[in-house]
Formats: sequence, C-alpha cells, structure tokens
Amino acid sequence: MTKSLFLDLSSTRGQLLLAAYERRFPTCHLIPMFVASDVISEEKSDDGSTHKIERRCKLDVDAPRLLKRIAGVDYVYFIQKNTLNRRERTLHIESHNETFSNRVIIHELCCYSVHPENEDWTCFEQSASLDIKSFFGFESTVEKIAMKQYANSIKKGKEIIEYYLRELEEEGITHVPRWGTSPASPVKAVLPITCPALPVTPAITIIPPVESSKECLAVKEGSSPVGSPTDALSATPDDKLDADYINRYLGDLTPFQESCLIRLRSWLQETHKGKIPKDQHILRFLRARDFNMDKAREILCQSLTWRKQHQVDYLLDTWTSPQVLHDYYTGGWHHHDRDGRPLYILRLGQMDTKGLVRALGEESLLRHVLSINEEGLRRCEENTKVFGRPISCWTCLVDLEGLNMRHLWRPGVKALLRIIEVVEANYPETLGRLLILRAPRVFPVLWTLVSPFIDENTRKKFLIYAGNDYQGPGGLVDYIDKEIIPDFLGGECMCEVPEGGLVPKTLYRTPEELENDDIRLWTETIYQSASIFKGAPHELLIEIIDASSVVTWDFDVCKGDVVFNIYHSKRAPQPPKKDPLAAHGITSPGGNNVQLIDKSWQLGQDYSMVESPLTCKEGESVQGSHVTRWPGFYILQWKFHSMPACATTNLPRVDDVLATLQVSSHKCKVMYYTEVLGSEDFRTACCDVQSL
Repeated sequence: MTKSLFLDLSSTRGQLLLAAYERRFPTCHLIPMFVASDVISEEKSDDGSTHKIERRCKLDVDAPRLLKRIAGVDYVYFIQKNTLNRRERTLHIESHNETFSNRVIIHELCCYSVHPENEDWTCFEQSASLDIKSFFGFESTVEKIAMKQYANSIKKGKEIIEYYLRELEEEGITHVPRWGTSPASPVKAVLPITCPALPVTPAITIIPPVESSKECLAVKEGSSPVGSPTDALSATPDDKLDADYINRYLGDLTPFQESCLIRLRSWLQETHKGKIPKDQHILRFLRARDFNMDKAREILCQSLTWRKQHQVDYLLDTWTSPQVLHDYYTGGWHHHDRDGRPLYILRLGQMDTKGLVRALGEESLLRHVLSINEEGLRRCEENTKVFGRPISCWTCLVDLEGLNMRHLWRPGVKALLRIIEVVEANYPETLGRLLILRAPRVFPVLWTLVSPFIDENTRKKFLIYAGNDYQGPGGLVDYIDKEIIPDFLGGECMCEVPEGGLVPKTLYRTPEELENDDIRLWTETIYQSASIFKGAPHELLIEIIDASSVVTWDFDVCKGDVVFNIYHSKRAPQPPKKDPLAAHGITSPGGNNVQLIDKSWQLGQDYSMVESPLTCKEGESVQGSHVTRWPGFYILQWKFHSMPACATTNLPRVDDVLATLQVSSHKCKVMYYTEVLGSEDFRTACCDVQSL
C-alpha cells in the first residue's frame, strides 16, 4: 500500500531549495506538531560528500482526546534516518514509527534531488506504506484522521518551503554552488538534514491504499498541481467523535463508552443495509445494557428489525389517530422541564381505560403510544438544537387524581403491560424522569402489577408524590418552571391535554371487530417471518411461467447465522411440510418453518443451484435479485449455518465462535419479503432506466 508523488517546483534553484529545508531543524514553528528531536547517531564521509544522521522525533499528534486517552500517550515518536549525498545532490529520508509499532507500522521514504536536466528545478518523491494490525477498535477512525492530516500537510508543504526561501533571500543567500566548486560554502548552505519529509508530516499519517503514481509536474508559484492528492483528500469528512461533537450532541462519555459507540456504529455500517440510527439512539441501547456490547447489539438489532417490519419510521406520517383518542385520551405534550427535556403530561386518573380498550382495541392504543414516543424522539432533536446541549430523553408527568379500582380492569392492565413491554424493548433510556402526582391508596396495587415489567434503571427515575406533597419543597417546582405548571395542578398555565371522561358505550365494538382490526393493524406489513433449525431449513416456492422474469428478495437475519440458496426445479415439490420438528417438542414461535425439497431429491438431477450460496450473519440486511433463465419452480432456501471445523490455517474469528454459542437450541430467525417482476415489466423497466 503505497502512494508516490513526483513534484517539480520551478522558479527556484535546485540546491537553494534543498538548503531551505535545513532551517526547519531541529524544530519548526510552522509545524506545531513537530515538538523536538534527539540525535541518535551521526556519520560523515572523509571527503564530506555524504552525511548520515539518525534522529528520534517527538510529535504532538492532532487526534481526538479519546484516542490519546485510550492509547495512554500524549506524544508519538518516529525514528528518522537521513542521508545527504552532496556529490549526487540528493537527500534520502527514511522514517518509521516507534510508538504503537506492535499495532501500526508506518514506513515513509522521501527523496529530494536536483533535476538532472534543469538545475533550477528540485524534485521531490515520496512513498508511504501502512500496516494496521489493531488499534483499540479505532482502525477506521485513525484512517480518517490520517487522510485529513495527510491532505493538510501536503497543502502546507509549499508554504513552508517558500517561507524559508524568503528567509534565505533576506539574509542575502540567493545561490548555492555545487559541491566541490567552493570548499567553504557547501557546509553551511547544503545541510538539509531535517525533520522527516515534511510536506508529509510523519505523524500517524496512515495513507489508504492508492495505486502508485509518478508524475513530473512543473508548478509555478502560487499554484498547486492539478489532480494532486490534496484535491481528493481535502474532501474527507472530519471524524465525528471529537470533543465538540461529544459535548454538543452526546454528553459526557468515558473513553470506554466512546469506544463502544464507535464499534457498534461501525458494525452496523458494515452489516446493516437499512437505515442506520443516529449516534444518540445507539447510545440509548448501550446505556440500557450498561455498555455491554453483545447485549446492546442484540436488542438494537431486534428493534431495527421490528421498526422495519412495522414501518415505524413512517408512523408519524401515516398514523392518524381516531377521533375517540382526540376526545378521550388524556395525554399530550406540554413545553419542557428545567433541563430542557420535552414534557409529556398524562392524566391517567381521568382516563377511561376500559372504554378506550373496548372502543379501539389493544393494538390501536399501542400504535398511538408508539406515535407519542416517535414524537418524543423528534422533540429531543429539536430541543438539542434550541438549548445547544444534548437532550436525549423526556420527562413524563402522570397525574393519578381519580384513579380507582375500575382502572384495574384486567384487559386494561393487560394492554398496559403490553405497551410497557414494547416501549421498554424499542425506546430504552428515553424516559429521563417520571413524576407521579396525587397517588391514591389504590396505587400500590397497580404498582405491584406493573413494576416487574419495568426495567430497574427506569424504576430509579420514578418520583412518587401522594396527596399534595408535590406542591412543597422538593416537589414539582424543582423540576418544572412555575410558569408552565398546568392549571389543574394549581399552576397558571393553560394545558391543552383533554380532560377525558367516560367513553360512550355506543362507541364500543364487538370482540370480533376488535380482533379483526388488531390483526389488520399488525399484519399491515409486507414481511413474513420464519424460524430455521439445524437440519430444518425454511424454503419458499416461486413458480415462474416466463423466462427472464426477475425474482427479488429483501430479508433480515434476526437471530443466528444463515446460508441463503436459490434452486431451480422443472417439477413441483410435494406439498410443504410445516414444523417437522414439532413432534420432538420443538416449536417455532413468531415464525413458520416450511420444507419443500424432498430428501430423496438429488442435487444436479432433480434440482439445480442457480446462485452461489450466501452466508449471512446475525443482524445483516440482505437485498438482491435473480434473472430467471428457465420457466419452472424456484426455491428460496434459508439454512442454518454451522461453524466450519477449525483448521490450522483458517481459524474462525472469536466473534463467530461467540455468536455460535449464543444461538440457543440451534435456532435462527429471518424476516423476509419477495417479489417477482414479470419479463414484460422487467423489459419496460430497463427501457425506462436507459431513457433517463
């Protein structure tokens, strides 16, 4: 992995330009990161034509504080070997890193020489190689830092040369004769034993793989070479996890927590083809599992799959609350608390939970609560911009005035527990504080029922006030500005939360109607789910009438690792066998299992493979298509992926072994969607694309 650059700088005499480099030694105020250097060894030839010197250079790398804290160093040290050959008029510089040499190997070679055909030109050639073994999980971050510094150092290199050329000119040095023509002058004027190749500063300038190039460009003063590395690298985005970004959007994080965030985000970018959540949302899942990477990754992947399956990302745009919710659901958003968190008020004591469940059903109530949580996420982002600090959660104020035994109606409590379960799984760490006011005597009964379903970290955020205790010291005014306390709590602010009341029984629906609506709401998804067992793949049959049709697929691996195959057969398989392992007490909740390929079938005779097997890891989202060559029956198969036997030359990764151990009962799960585009439609679509 090397990058070479051959650069000719005109309008200067070659050896004078080399002499300018001497001025940058032992340190250079124009390069703040070059702190100091110590001579390790020095050697000169008898005739003075060659001069070799080895130095240990101390650099203050411009890297995020996280990397320095994780690595435990403030400075980076490089070993630099310089060889000046006055006879051939060349300066060779070789440098490599001493710090982190067991993790990262950086090797640079530079050469300055007088152009053989024009002594007024000086040539500069540089190459660098990189080998990253490991860097605390920050390999990609270090690469971004390197690209940024590499671009900046090249851009500044010409400015530094010009600065010292002007300095020489001010001292009256405008020409340096060749070695041997004047015995006195060369020693002073041509000793460019300098810091390493400092158009390309030897910091952690990790250079990505680029094809080698060697060009001869005449660059006039005030210009830069067209198509130079600076053009491409200057567009590299800054690494997000700098101090300002953390303080502005994420809040205080330890180095370990920052590392977990970067690793989980990188894993998602590599494996998840769908929408990648923002850092703030990833952090919520990490905090919910005390920054245990494996546990956080598991619940985050499950949540992303759930969001995709039920189109939750589009809920605010597609969900329209029924009128009965507008009239009788006693909750709504109301300004913000003292910390800038959005404030949601729920007058639970005034809500007719039985009437709402009978009129709407459990699933409609759940969708409404999900829309509230989605709105809460949106308001957190808005308040982060408004207050200039991270706002990642909201405050909920629950007024229990009016709570009685009718609120303990069993179907209503069941609906509440279901809502708590879904919210806890998919919106962790979004509740910053829960203020429970005017708790009546019946409240301990309700609390006993629901508290086991609430995460322990969430329960710690509950503040419960009985009677009018919330009005005294340590009460509501400690968390909410007096000016926005609602009027029904003794404040002066008008609150637009509905007062509720009993839902008219004329709005009640029959159990059959509610069941049909509930089924419709949560089957409004184009995706199906399936369970896969060791020895029992899930298979889907697609019949193709016309050749050149296109079979498309989109699936998520929710649990375990699977192998995806596509087969073709001229004859139809036997009727599917569902849940073949049920007889052994193994069931597949949340997904079906269908097998189509008969065990007596021979691969290559009864059916053939039309695509290479694709191994898919847990959490991956896979999309693809296949243009059919023949009519007949195509079988899409998801099969349990077993770890290959260990070989001395091909050991499995630790992550793969751990993932295998975590797959319980040899079971995997996928969520999939397939579609067939007819040959006519396919040709039309191709024509449409070509005409664009």
